Amino acid sequence: MFFNKRTAAVLALAASSMIIISGCAVTRDQSTVGEYVDDAAVTTKIKAKFVDAKSVDAAAIHVETLNGTVMLSGFAKSQNEKDSAAAIARDVKGVKSVKNEIAVRP
Repeated sequence: MFFNKRTAAVLALAASSMIIISGCAVTRDQSTVGEYVDDAAVTTKIKAKFVDAKSVDAAAIHVETLNGTVMLSGFAKSQNEKDSAAAIARDVKGVKSVKNEIAVRP
């Protein structure tokens, strides 16, 4: 698999975040630290796929995952970019559903 510098940086940041986060208390409706780490891994995979995708601006889209439900927010340049982001997220292993709250800039 080919990684460019930007992808490697995103993955390194996400990995270090997961290490730090795994020591934190469980939040919201998650019952175990394992579930929290699983959600963080899903978020990381989605963001990495956004970085690799030419159709999505990874910097403009925020990703949050809770119990396998992914929430996308931020801004897209077109409806096509918004739809593409949701499709990419849905294809990641561990995603149960996607809530697409991305706003399309006029």
